[in-house]
Amino acid sequence: MYILAVESSCDDTSVAIVKDGREIISTKTFSQVKRHEIFGGVVPEIASRCHLEAIGGLTKLTLEDSGLKKVDIEAIAVTYTPGLIGSLLVGINFAKGLAMALDIPLIPVHHLRSHIASNYLSYKNLKPPFICLVVSGGHTSIIDVKSYTKMKVIGKTLDDAAGETFDKAARYLGFPYPGGVYLDKIAEKGNPDAFKFTIPKVKTCRYDFSFSGLKTSVINKINEFRQKDITLPIEDISASLRQTVVNYLIKNLKEATVKLNYKKVAISGGVSANALLRKVLKKQGKENDWEIFLPDLKLCSDNAAMVGAQGYYEFMNGKRAKPNLNAYASMNIEEPGLL
Repeated sequence: MYILAVESSCDDTSVAIVKDGREIISTKTFSQVKRHEIFGGVVPEIASRCHLEAIGGLTKLTLEDSGLKKVDIEAIAVTYTPGLIGSLLVGINFAKGLAMALDIPLIPVHHLRSHIASNYLSYKNLKPPFICLVVSGGHTSIIDVKSYTKMKVIGKTLDDAAGETFDKAARYLGFPYPGGVYLDKIAEKGNPDAFKFTIPKVKTCRYDFSFSGLKTSVINKINEFRQKDITLPIEDISASLRQTVVNYLIKNLKEATVKLNYKKVAISGGVSANALLRKVLKKQGKENDWEIFLPDLKLCSDNAAMVGAQGYYEFMNGKRAKPNLNAYASMNIEEPGLL
């Protein structure tokens, strides 16, 4: 089954054609980084306009590159939550029109479910159940993936996401946007034990996260050096922050994995490309006899291929969008709405 997928939840416009949820036939992505770097972050209005400019041409290129014809496409999958409302609406309305024109079903797909599905494209034999850490600039959650479409949140951030912490610290350190990538590279040169950044204790659930205090602590440390007019140890601060975040993520993930007695452990999302996170998780896998699943680096960031992968399983489970499908800034991954 060939599914054409559309992803426009934030600042990357992406279109892909995926076969049977496991094989990428063609994919094209337009990055808006150059449009937003002058502002140090994503400007929603600019993102929406860029999606409008790019989505039609990307779809045409994707179809041409696939070697398929329009009649070969059997369904359209589109991200409808969570994300920037304006950006989501561009993708949704385009997908609605395309599905109507081709007279084929439209499949609404939850963005975080898509990130989990990126592993299905990287590992053809991976099947639920397994546990997955979804970690990105806007999300940090531990998900019990019971089946392709049945999931339960085991732990989540109560405030900021891990990726946001990296990006904000990177911005204060003077790295260009998007800063998390640069911080990860610079951290390789630093001493991870140079600074001790404390992690707050969370009282709600032992698997939940909180990053706002850590983010503030790092910023205060940076300001302390600048106020004293002392050379800022960029490499050491980067390395110390990265180690603190990774250890925090692994600690909660390990506890949840042991509690649920899982042997298959996956990560996904933009921060799953972090070099130290991947290294430490592989080490944990060897020590605990876990089977580790790390998505291809090209599939860690937002992309339409992962939407097509999850869209296939949503379709097989009978999920279809109604004509009044709308965009939602946030929605629970466990039972996403069918609107």
